[in-house]
Amino acid sequence: MKIQRFGQVAALALVGSIALAGCGSDNNAGAGAGASGSASGSASASADCFEGTLNAEGSSAQKNAFEEAAASFGEVCSGATVNYNPTGSGAGIKQFIAGQVDFAGSDSALKTEEKDGVVEADAAAAYCGSPAWNLPMVTGPIAISYNLPGVDKLTLTPAVAADIFKGTITTWNDPKIAAVNSGVQLPSTAIKVFFRSDESGTTENFTKYLEAASGGVWTDEPSKKWTGKGEGKEKSAGVAEGVKSTEGGITYVEWSYAKDNDLGIAQVDNGGGAVELTGESVGKAVEAAEAAGEGNDLRLKLDYATKEAGAYPILLVTYEIVCSKNKDAEKGKQIKAFLSHFASADVQKSLEEIGYAPLPASVQTKVEAAIEAIS
Repeated sequence: MKIQRFGQVAALALVGSIALAGCGSDNNAGAGAGASGSASGSASASADCFEGTLNAEGSSAQKNAFEEAAASFGEVCSGATVNYNPTGSGAGIKQFIAGQVDFAGSDSALKTEEKDGVVEADAAAAYCGSPAWNLPMVTGPIAISYNLPGVDKLTLTPAVAADIFKGTITTWNDPKIAAVNSGVQLPSTAIKVFFRSDESGTTENFTKYLEAASGGVWTDEPSKKWTGKGEGKEKSAGVAEGVKSTEGGITYVEWSYAKDNDLGIAQVDNGGGAVELTGESVGKAVEAAEAAGEGNDLRLKLDYATKEAGAYPILLVTYEIVCSKNKDAEKGKQIKAFLSHFASADVQKSLEEIGYAPLPASVQTKVEAAIEAIS
């Protein structure tokens, strides 16, 4: 089995491939076959294999996780091909609604209110001929990542983070930063903000956090399109590379990209004490999320302003967006087979090795039941 990246639009032109027999991610060590061994146990052994092709597109935040799941799935399902194009959540949803892909990956659930003249949930249901479901699959912690030689430990409050990302705080030794970093020698280096220039669910979730937790410092409406200050870079890889190559740089990016690029990761203090980003601290925040959908539409409402001790509040849940009833029944079986593997306990546990947090058991059980109901 192999993963091949294909272009946007109807042609779905292939632009690259990964042979899973011996290769990992193109720019993230360990994202492909490198970590698949840990996920190849009972989940792979019981996979409902198929011969055919699945096309998916969307979130670059879930790219590494997707490739990890596809790699272990491929160990026993050699006749299946899964194509994934990490163009960003906005593009993936548009391609799904246009009927160009079998399912989409998105860092935010389909919108149920009108945005730019479109209600995404309604448009997706019209394409499917049935309700479209949001299935949480990947828990992606969002790291506030920085490049500041000599500063190995940094704490930020949501208000201070908001001031940095809207351009009010411009140097690292600003009194507001110093006030929450007692004893840390902060340089006078200029702060260089990098943001996602493409429409991104990561941007939307990060700005949801800033709006909810900053006490009114961040006043812009959360959006997939960045409204703060800084220099735009395409996709997660772009902002991570921008910070890596720029002393004084800072960005918001998925944990996996921060780890792969050896970036500094700030602790976050929402008011309950500084919290380090770990799989356990993120799991505490996901466990507290409220169900916002009905039935097998498993959209979640995250509490970005939580002050619970030990809960890391900046995260996104990446959804696989699927038709509940597929026009092509065989395609529905293929989607079920792959997503069942993706949601399995073995695969979810393996994702922590590459910078994601496993779905809490209470959420995973619901996801598995929803996948079983796909037709």
